[in-house]
Amino acid sequence: MDLDIQIIRKQLATPEVASDVQIFGSVTSTNSVLRCLAMKGAPEGTVVIADEQTAGHGRLGKAWFSPPGVNLYASVLFRPLIPPREVAGFALAGPLALSDAIDAEGLSSTIKWPNDVLVSGKKVAGILAECATIENRVDYVILGFGVNLNVTRRELAEALGPSRHAAGSLVEFAGREIDRNEFAAELLNALAEWVAIDRERGHAPLLAAWRDKDILTGRRVEVRGEGPAYEGRVLGVDAGGYLLLRDSLGKLRRVLAGEIRLAD
Repeated sequence: MDLDIQIIRKQLATPEVASDVQIFGSVTSTNSVLRCLAMKGAPEGTVVIADEQTAGHGRLGKAWFSPPGVNLYASVLFRPLIPPREVAGFALAGPLALSDAIDAEGLSSTIKWPNDVLVSGKKVAGILAECATIENRVDYVILGFGVNLNVTRRELAEALGPSRHAAGSLVEFAGREIDRNEFAAELLNALAEWVAIDRERGHAPLLAAWRDKDILTGRRVEVRGEGPAYEGRVLGVDAGGYLLLRDSLGKLRRVLAGEIRLAD
């Protein structure tokens, strides 16, 4: 089914998180389109959804396979009144909302820090959080979502090559086609709920829900970033959204950026 603004709007429980939904055919990435709109003063609740991305990417600039007509690529604009140090905690709302939307399809999802959502151990979706600051305050936060809804395993294999074994699509787990408009509305509704909770009660409820979905705590991982790679045992996620781990020398580390790979 084609993406349809009116169908999505009719299923929204609250308009606040999606006051202005814009649907595009083909874009480089929904985050880049929304970033331009945000810099021009677009209000909170602006949502960009695209049928296809020609240069979709996740964290660390990794490409996100974004074929037309089958998946969901969406970005949502927020202008939270929080200091920059709280953006990572606020951004926990993204994976939680996405996990809720997937679970609403009758599936069971988990979260791998910081932005991957998995079903049966396969990555089916990712979130890219971006923010801009003015002096000591946040100007805007963009949460971008890429979700493999109906792309086939064959298409994933051809596009991803060796990394195909780590990827999956909801259609293969649900055994049926996923309605893109319905899923988009479910995601936006869940996102509105988590953002409202965060604004009313702070990051603690989000962190508690995250821990119920987390698959890394207790696991040994390898962290790759700007410096030398190192291994450690994951202790959890702190109130600021940082991954906590103790490395092989017993040193406690807080990780906000980098690539996390399972080492056990």
